[in-house]
Amino acid sequence: MEQHALQNQVFEYLHDHHVMTISTVGVDGLWAAAVFFVSDRLTLYFLSSPRSRHSLNIATNPGVAVTIQKDYDSWPEIKGIQMAGEATEIFDREKEAAVELYTAKFELIEYIDSQPQVIQDAFKRISWYKVTPTEVYFIDNSKGFGNRSEVNLSDS
Repeated sequence: MEQHALQNQVFEYLHDHHVMTISTVGVDGLWAAAVFFVSDRLTLYFLSSPRSRHSLNIATNPGVAVTIQKDYDSWPEIKGIQMAGEATEIFDREKEAAVELYTAKFELIEYIDSQPQVIQDAFKRISWYKVTPTEVYFIDNSKGFGNRSEVNLSDS
């Protein structure tokens, strides 16, 4: 597949999906967690408790793997994204930009003050993170079992 078309397909896929699984490694070993995300091209942003196991792992080892896919019940239908990269906590302008993207995708953030108190309190304790990819692959079994295309990061 031509790179420009592949990138556009990946950007659209990221836009249309809401949950990623992020895998980390830390002193207690491997860990995976499902988190809501937003994207700016191939950079992914998410929020989480800084005390969660995956956040603690990121603080000591920024290397992560990410998958994004819906739940399929037929192998030939499987599509998704596989990514390796580095996750870091973000601050200031970068955090503000992530919040803006997140608010556009998830209405809850815009109306956080009207949410139940438990959600408001949790939101005050979260940290913001980004995943900068070092490898990105798009899986599309509709084009053949095991079809996997590498996205050229230098063009994105």
